Amino acid sequence: MQTLVGVLNVVPTPKLPVNYMRLCIWTRWCSGSGRFHQRSKIVGPDDDQTIAQAEVDFDLREMEGHATNVHYFGGVQFQQYGLHHVEIYLGDELKLRFPLPVVQVKTA
Repeated sequence: MQTLVGVLNVVPTPKLPVNYMRLCIWTRWCSGSGRFHQRSKIVGPDDDQTIAQAEVDFDLREMEGHATNVHYFGGVQFQQYGLHHVEIYLGDELKLRFPLPVVQVKTA
């Protein structure tokens, strides 16, 4: 089990599978009001395999307000190299999709 602390845009590893005790995704929502449902997913390179998923309901009380959600994914395992993606849904609508490459690195 590896520990990596910080903001990352790549998962470097010398070998697979690579396990992480905890990965976190922060999102901040604003410019809306009402009750919302957020779903965050990490998907594999084939876009079919869901590696991790978390959901939360939250409220925006006013247009000037904001909500910050933190999703903790425990025991995440990447089993293949390649371009994984993080997907953020609000309700059933995909709002954000960004790459999370898992790359092989050489050990010293």
